[in-house]
Amino acid sequence: MSGKIRYFLLIGLIGFLVTFAVSAGNNLFMTSFIRGLIGFAAWFFLSYVGNWVIGFLKEQEVQPDDRELSGVLQEQELEQEQEKGNSLDFTTPDQSEELNEILKQSPDNQSQSQAQEFTPLHPPKLVKTLDDKDPEELAKVVRHLTEK
Repeated sequence: MSGKIRYFLLIGLIGFLVTFAVSAGNNLFMTSFIRGLIGFAAWFFLSYVGNWVIGFLKEQEVQPDDRELSGVLQEQELEQEQEKGNSLDFTTPDQSEELNEILKQSPDNQSQSQAQEFTPLHPPKLVKTLDDKDPEELAKVVRHLTEK
């Protein structure tokens, strides 16, 4: 463990030097030094946590020797892993019957559509003249619109 702490201290020292060098150009010495110490602590902590995570992941690895499978099952499993992601299936469910039902017209619908004739839509026009407005009211509206 003491050998690992030396590496953590070295990484922390590198973090201190980088932080101090970047901060020294724009700050006072004490401010740069304090920021360098914070950088040292952060890099030391990150290297310690990184080492712990790597050690934890190494413990969690499953070795092929630990499995209780025969050699044939191990080979089949390896082949399945190698084949994963090599093909993509673009099949869609068959919906032809639903489509035929939609396209079919019943005799009742045909007789109703022949009985009705096309009549165009005549919407009312929304044009309104400003003749009936009071000039003072129009001036207030123009003033209000120009203020915004």
